[in-house]
Amino acid sequence: MDSKAVKKSIISILVRNEANVTTRVSSLYGRRGFNITSFTGCATNDPKISRITVAFEGTEQALHQILTQTAKLEDVIKIFTMDDNSIYRELLLMKVKADKSERSAIMQIVEIYRGKIVDLSRDSLIIEMTGSPEKLDGFMDMMNCYDIAEVSRTGVTGMSRGLELEG
Repeated sequence: MDSKAVKKSIISILVRNEANVTTRVSSLYGRRGFNITSFTGCATNDPKISRITVAFEGTEQALHQILTQTAKLEDVIKIFTMDDNSIYRELLLMKVKADKSERSAIMQIVEIYRGKIVDLSRDSLIIEMTGSPEKLDGFMDMMNCYDIAEVSRTGVTGMSRGLELEG
């Protein structure tokens, strides 16, 4: 692969669950000029450890650099690249302006994409959907012909398949 080719990379970082850890990690990326496309973090089943998942675009050389630099941070326990043997999910909430005449068509699209209508009012509805980022992108493309009022996405999180533990 061309080391100058830009590609999307997703890394998972296990860190000590302490104040300002996410700030230190995200600052490192910003100082190095990386464009973060998604940054999520939360405590794991061990309340002393958090998992941060970062998606960004860069070259293979940039990925190597950011892995090396991140591993040097004091609060980082382990860092690894997510690959094709990983499961990725994201949450989407979408508010769509819809009158009675549009609702059934919207509900059919939501059903096909296995989403849920979580709120319904006279002039709008809110859709909840989880899935791969590609699935959510596809759903958003299908919904572009409707009047989308708001969108909120959590960002990607992921986990490797199988019993080989990451942490």
